[in-house]
Amino acid sequence: MHHQTKPQSTWLRSYYYARAGFSICWVIAATSAASLSPVASLLLVIYPAWDALANLVDARAHGGLAANRPQMLNVFASSVMTIVVLFAVMKDTHAVLAAFGIWAILSGLLQLYTGIRRWRSVGAQWAMILSGAQSMLAGGFMIKQSLGSMPPTILDVAPYAAFGAFYFLVSAIALTVAAYRGRRNPA
Repeated sequence: MHHQTKPQSTWLRSYYYARAGFSICWVIAATSAASLSPVASLLLVIYPAWDALANLVDARAHGGLAANRPQMLNVFASSVMTIVVLFAVMKDTHAVLAAFGIWAILSGLLQLYTGIRRWRSVGAQWAMILSGAQSMLAGGFMIKQSLGSMPPTILDVAPYAAFGAFYFLVSAIALTVAAYRGRRNPA
């Protein structure tokens, strides 16, 4: 039995739809930028910046950063990564992909923890838990790719963002279904 509050669930559902929508738009823009052009560089910097902002907004909606330490760490990590990527895009595509890999591992671990915490109060977090685990695996893969001789491009990051969009969308739909069932079968 979940101790779900309707406003929290409604907000989280909207938040997940917004995260999915942003990621879908980002992937479309990224696949349009075939090489590490100025547009691709800007997109690579925007991605962790958006994540930092989204985690900050989410944490504030759920009691603030102090009450949501994993998200506080994610805001910090994503903010630092925004700066790292900003410098990396000016230097080396291998460094960009390695930075994204490290960030994917850390943010995946924090997302996994947040999903487990929220499962108790909101439910329908299995997709976020899977997403966190897959993010950690994707991070390891990106780090491995960054060590190769082929110069990475934004297309090496796009699948990571696409899977993120998928999991946010699945989570939003799961919460939508749970809310619908709750309205049809009030306890």
